[in-house]
Amino acid sequence: MVIKTVKLVNFRSHDIYKLECKDMTSLILGENGSGKTSVLEAIYIAMRGKSFKAVDKEILKYGTDYYQIEIVYQNGEKIIINYDGNRKQFLIKEKKFGRLPRKDRYPVVLFEPNDLNLINSSPTKKRDYFDRIFTDLNEKYNNSLSRYNKTLKQRNEALKNDFLRREDLFSWNIMLARYGFLIKEERKKNINKINELINDYYNSIAENNDKVKINYTYNDIDESEYLRCLENDFEKDKITGYTNFGIHKDNYIFNFNQVDASGVASRGEIRSIILALKFIEARLLFEESKQKPLILLDDVFSELDNKRQKCLVQNFKDHQVILTSVNGVEF
Repeated sequence: MVIKTVKLVNFRSHDIYKLECKDMTSLILGENGSGKTSVLEAIYIAMRGKSFKAVDKEILKYGTDYYQIEIVYQNGEKIIINYDGNRKQFLIKEKKFGRLPRKDRYPVVLFEPNDLNLINSSPTKKRDYFDRIFTDLNEKYNNSLSRYNKTLKQRNEALKNDFLRREDLFSWNIMLARYGFLIKEERKKNINKINELINDYYNSIAENNDKVKINYTYNDIDESEYLRCLENDFEKDKITGYTNFGIHKDNYIFNFNQVDASGVASRGEIRSIILALKFIEARLLFEESKQKPLILLDDVFSELDNKRQKCLVQNFKDHQVILTSVNGVEF
């Protein structure tokens, strides 16, 4: 699906904004704080159904009571998103939806400058990063993660009750064990896929034979053992007021030549690893959806040297690319 035009009304800093897109590469130029990223955010909402940055009330331009996104595709199809201050509505082929239907979602690879800090980031940020990829690849994963997070929130709220009994948590423990096990298995499968590809991609970028691997750290237990761990932690959880055990504590460690990359990889090597990850993400999304992902690049060229810029261009040459920059770039 090739985007022809993007129109925004009352979206973040924009009163009215319109972007005419080219078939392959469109460049949005502007100073920092001028709203370039907001355009990518709006496109992402239209293609994926939700923002990668914020909730709708935070997106609404200050002093207004609605926002609108209109995307027109080259085949003449159109999607309009309206938010009235309370709820969001998607208008597609004259039908209204409260959520973007699965069949109308389109694969997107988003590249932000913060992604280049992934290797040295917290376990939470690394989980969020990979969860976003895995939910795009698999609706079952998306559903399991949504239910797990909802159950975890409810259980944590219950733990603040001074009169809570062990048996009061049973139904939440069952749900966490069930969905936690499914999520863990899916994470293992997807990280294995990435590890099968990452060295070839990395070596093609860096032009060397260094070895890269992502270690997914988790508790290798079945569903019944998962449940038992939750039950055994009752006293500790009551004292701390939150759930201490579960897949929400898992982590991803990047290894570089069999050593933790956060301590040994150079700035350039880290950038090559992240580039490799982005290329793999695009490949896996294409294999899953049979559609070439839209590529959104948010001011990343300023973070890459000439060699890596050229590599980025080469790998995404057959995709529609929409990028932002403070300065002009050659693409």
